[in-house]
Amino acid sequence: MESLYLLIPLSIVLAFVIAVVFWWATRSGQFDDMEGPAHRILMDDDRAPTDKTPASKTGTPDEH
Repeated sequence: MESLYLLIPLSIVLAFVIAVVFWWATRSGQFDDMEGPAHRILMDDDRAPTDKTPASKTGTPDEH
């Protein structure tokens, strides 16, 4: 029975701390875009580099 005198106030304080952390997270925008980063990781932005110089007609590289 004496342990309840410690556990009940401790659980109330813990619930208050959890509520404050949740309130802070919602106010700071932590939950604004939950799906955007998941979709962005699937998009392939890496493209093969394209060679802008024309190839020689013989197929060998030009020597300068």
